[in-house]
Amino acid sequence: MRSSTPGAPPTLLSARTWALWTGALSAVLLVLVAVDWAPLISVDRKVAHRLHRDAVAEPGLTEANQVLSDWVWDPWTMRALIAVAVVALWWRGQRRLALWVAATSVLATVVQQGLKTALGRERPRWPDPVDFAHYAAYPSGHAMTAAVTCGLLLWLLARRYPGPRLWWAAVALAVVSVLGVGLTRIYLGVHWITDVVGGWLLGALTVALAVLLYGRGGGWRQGHEGRPKPPVLRRSPASPQNRRPPR
Repeated sequence: MRSSTPGAPPTLLSARTWALWTGALSAVLLVLVAVDWAPLISVDRKVAHRLHRDAVAEPGLTEANQVLSDWVWDPWTMRALIAVAVVALWWRGQRRLALWVAATSVLATVVQQGLKTALGRERPRWPDPVDFAHYAAYPSGHAMTAAVTCGLLLWLLARRYPGPRLWWAAVALAVVSVLGVGLTRIYLGVHWITDVVGGWLLGALTVALAVLLYGRGGGWRQGHEGRPKPPVLRRSPASPQNRRPPR
C-alpha cells in the first residue's frame, strides 16, 4: 500500500490505473455478453439454477435477501445517500464538488439505462420465481448504483481523511454493501452473475473517471472554495526613510 500525501488514506491503485483496468474489463465483458459467448452463458445458467434451488428451499433466507435488496441496498436508498452528501457539500460552500458528485450519479444512471436498452438482455425466467424485476438485465442497476454511490462517498471521505479506524470501517461497510447487493440479486433469481459483475465494473469505472477528471480539471483545489483564502502579503513601496543611500 502507498499513500499519496501525508495523512491521506492508503491506496492500492491510482484513479488512472483503476480507470484503465475497469474500462478494459468492462469492454471485454460487454462484448462477450453481447455476442452470447457460450462458456459465459453456461456459467450464468449453472450459478443461477443452483442459487434458485436454494432460494426456493429457504423462504426465510429469501425474505431476508428481499429486504436487503428492496430496502437497505435499493438504488433509491443509494441515491438518497448521494443527495445527502450533495446537500452537505453545498451547505459547506463546496458547490463545484457538490455538482460534480450529483452529475456523476446522474450520468451513471443514464449509462446504465442506455446499456440496458441497447443490449436488451433477458433476465432469468423461472416457473416458480421468488422475486420479480422488470426491464433488461445487463448491467445490474442495483450493483452499479451501489458501486458508484459507495465509491463516491469513500472518495469524499478520503478528502477529509478521518483517521484509520473510521476510514477502514467505512471501506468495510462499502465492500459489504456493494458485494452484498450483487449477491442478493443473483440469489433472488432476477439477474445473471455477469449482470452483477458488469454493474460492479461499470460502477468502479464511473467513479475512477470522476475522480481522475475532477483532479485534472483543477477540481481538487476548486473543491475547497468554501474555505477562507489566506491573505496575500504584498510589499509596500519603500518609504524615503527606508531607502538606502546610493553608493
